[in-house]
Amino acid sequence: MGDALRVLLADDQHLVRSAFAMLVASAADMEVVGEAADGRAALELARECRPDVVVMDIRMPILDGIEATRLIAADPELSRVRVLVLTTYEDDENVLAALRAGAGGFLVKDTRPAELLAAIRTIGAGEALLSPGPTARLISRVLRMPATASTGTPGSPRVADLSAREREVLTLVGRGLTNAEIGTLLGLSPLTAKTHVSRIMARLGARDRPQLVVIAYESGLIVPGDDPSPT
Repeated sequence: MGDALRVLLADDQHLVRSAFAMLVASAADMEVVGEAADGRAALELARECRPDVVVMDIRMPILDGIEATRLIAADPELSRVRVLVLTTYEDDENVLAALRAGAGGFLVKDTRPAELLAAIRTIGAGEALLSPGPTARLISRVLRMPATASTGTPGSPRVADLSAREREVLTLVGRGLTNAEIGTLLGLSPLTAKTHVSRIMARLGARDRPQLVVIAYESGLIVPGDDPSPT
């Protein structure tokens, strides 16, 4: 199983964690490399086992999943570790905090087994797991909060200094489009679209696409309920 996705499971409920472990172990392309009952143990195991994906519950004792995600994302030695956050529909603000902290995506806890495995594969491949509908509903809460210093507003230098094309690409990323879809809409090759996205991430200090999604909403480039067609 040398090429199998290495998965770390972090959940304080033993039965839930055991069920996830059985499910992951049943997939030929995955293996469970560790289980943690709290965020601190998840962080320590991530440093020890170097998993490809951490399936992280938000609400855990000692250190919650958000802070554990933040510490994993901030550790240069764990730069290849991706975090999939598990949540419920009632955890909107926590999901936003987890995306800001560096989570690669989120999934509701009562999802079907096949969807969880597909989500792990998506995150493990370095892609974002962001469903445009739920993401818009979650991030719309940000519009009622003061803009953060890290992202700013439409008039702030960080967003305003992007070129018109870069703002257009950022808007489409915020709507959940892939590089290929962005390229098709803008008449670009997928590679050129990917280059634009990488440059935008570097200029805005974003770790990955989920953080770009949050920035797109916080900056006002996208308002939930707007026509999803490109601007």
